Amino acid sequence: MASENAMTSEKDRKSKTTKTVRARRLFFGLLILVIGGAVGLALQPKPLPADFSTVTQGSLVVTVDEEGETRVRDRFMVSAPVAGKVLRIEHEPGDPVQGGETVMASFQPSAPLLLDARTRAEAEARVGAAEAALGLARAERQRVSAELDFAKSEVERYRKLAQEEIVSRERLDTAELQARTQEEALNAAEYSIKSAEKELQAARAALLEQASQGGGGLAPITLYAPIDGVVLRRLRESEAVVPAGEALIEIADPELLEIVSDLLSTDAVKVRSGQRVMIEQWGGDQAIQGRVRRVEPYGFTKISALGVEEQRVNVVVDFEDPREAWSLLGDGYRVEVRIVIWEEENVLKVPTGSLFRSGEDWAVFRVNSENVAQLQTIELGRRNALEAEVQSGLDEGDRVLLHPSDDVQDGVGVVERGL
Repeated sequence: MASENAMTSEKDRKSKTTKTVRARRLFFGLLILVIGGAVGLALQPKPLPADFSTVTQGSLVVTVDEEGETRVRDRFMVSAPVAGKVLRIEHEPGDPVQGGETVMASFQPSAPLLLDARTRAEAEARVGAAEAALGLARAERQRVSAELDFAKSEVERYRKLAQEEIVSRERLDTAELQARTQEEALNAAEYSIKSAEKELQAARAALLEQASQGGGGLAPITLYAPIDGVVLRRLRESEAVVPAGEALIEIADPELLEIVSDLLSTDAVKVRSGQRVMIEQWGGDQAIQGRVRRVEPYGFTKISALGVEEQRVNVVVDFEDPREAWSLLGDGYRVEVRIVIWEEENVLKVPTGSLFRSGEDWAVFRVNSENVAQLQTIELGRRNALEAEVQSGLDEGDRVLLHPSDDVQDGVGVVERGL
């Protein structure tokens, strides 16, 4: 009986020992699994933070951007007709003047010297040249007037054709722009005639040998404003003795204001007369609308701020908005012009900050539904500084990475920055 109890006790002890060993093995096995899982999670790559953007459908405008400067279209210089003493000029810059009525300066000619044969011949030649210039100005006015009549008839003709949808609205706008340009050209021709008349008066004054006044001098000469406008600059203020031809005061019509912008020749070839222009950074709250009037055919060399020689071409822009919209601008003011060379309303577009080169192709990193970056080559169309037209490779609503870093590769997980 005692031996049976001893055997039972031995079996119980061995059973307990076996259970203890199994429990320890199970514990250490679970511990190894937990440690292995933690190490695996620690070694698993973390998603890279990045900025996301979305492919959208909308309008795209491609422009040529450059600084510009305002200038009056025609300016007139009142100068001394002969040598003598000019009295003090009281007009201030900005004062309005009326052509043929406002006295700009009073001039006391010096006593004339005896003219030798050569000097008299030169003076007579100047009179003849001034008469020829006056005749040329009048002929130019007749030519411009005829072109204006033709332009107006073209506007009427295109207006009727546009109503019947035979010609496009852009062609009608171009004809109307041409008519307005001819109207301004006619105004300029009128001013040129007035200027030529004053030049003729000045040339004839050089030949006058008038009777001496009480002080031994000649009768004073009164200089009138050649046009209606305002004083731009007063070049001589105090009374002084000046030589013939000395510039005294500059006059212009502020209504005839335009913008000139010198573009790189590689950009100027993309610009055409009649293209829409957005005038910005001029000091106002809203952009002013303009229209390209002329791309000058002559290029010139200009040294950039970095010391690089550049070929530049002047582009002249007219204001389209009413005078009230740009009344605060004057001659020589700085503006920025954005010339629209292409625009479309319904375009699939992507931010240019997401684009990069992949070999010879353009590519982006497209983010799938699992937030994994995938290299995607695309075909681009037109683009500006902010957006580019997508012709193939992406669909509306696709997410792409903005400014992807060098750490981003195909198949890498990403997470939107800030989340």
